[in-house]
Amino acid sequence: MKLKRAAIAVIIGLFIYLSLYSWNLRSGQLDRLAGFTGLEIVKWVLWPCEWVHDQSVLFLDKYVYLVGLKQLNDQLSSQNDLMRLEIMKLREKSAEADRYRLLLEIKPIRDWKTEGARVIAHRMGPTAALDTIIINKGVLSGVDFDTPVISPLGVVGRVVEPGISASKALLLTDLNSRISVRGQLHRSTGLLVGKGDGEPLSAKYMKLNAPVTKGEILVTSGLAGLFPPGLPVARITSVERSDISLFLDVEAEPLVDMEKIEEVLLLHRPIPVTNSTGGAANSTLQVDNSTVTEGR
Repeated sequence: MKLKRAAIAVIIGLFIYLSLYSWNLRSGQLDRLAGFTGLEIVKWVLWPCEWVHDQSVLFLDKYVYLVGLKQLNDQLSSQNDLMRLEIMKLREKSAEADRYRLLLEIKPIRDWKTEGARVIAHRMGPTAALDTIIINKGVLSGVDFDTPVISPLGVVGRVVEPGISASKALLLTDLNSRISVRGQLHRSTGLLVGKGDGEPLSAKYMKLNAPVTKGEILVTSGLAGLFPPGLPVARITSVERSDISLFLDVEAEPLVDMEKIEEVLLLHRPIPVTNSTGGAANSTLQVDNSTVTEGR
């Protein structure tokens, strides 16, 4: 029974095969169907491989791009740092040029020679023995004891220890500083005394009836011969009258910020004129309609 069914199935299958084969010979439809089906199968078999390939190429391209971008970013960052450094240098040079320009704008003082110097060190504050600065000029440059030191804003101090190529200058804020001054407006004379760094200056020996006003500028009087007359020194900040003193209690502030000075001018004194006996000639100054003779 089973063999009979198998024989019938084989006969039917052979009949269908021969029929399809004959039909395909005439029409070719089965060949086209097989080709189309085969292409689809090939497509779906190869598509995952192509996707993996495309993603790998894209990843490599992005990686190479990012590596190049990082290198370019590193180069630009380095160039940016160099440009910032150059800008800082140019700003410092510009500020230095501005300071030198202000020094050059100081009008020449008759019979006095000026020379620029750089501040190379500060010695200020409560722990310092003296309020001083160190400048890069010494005896080789003609610096002598008591050589005046000024800035475009006013008097800084005087040299107290000249060295061979560097010198120490005492600031006008020091306790040992004494400068003869007068009011720029009312011409009242006094002695400007330092009281230490951060403390106001004291203008002593100004008469009780002297017309001194707050805000008035004190300038060098030139009476002691240490500084040329007319150099701005300080600004009066307070004026008080006392019932038990013959002098005013006057306080002032320096016109120069001692902590910020970087360049200064040195004033070299004129050479004294000697007489026939070899002594120094006396000079006469006219002060407040009275004649004062000071020996050199």
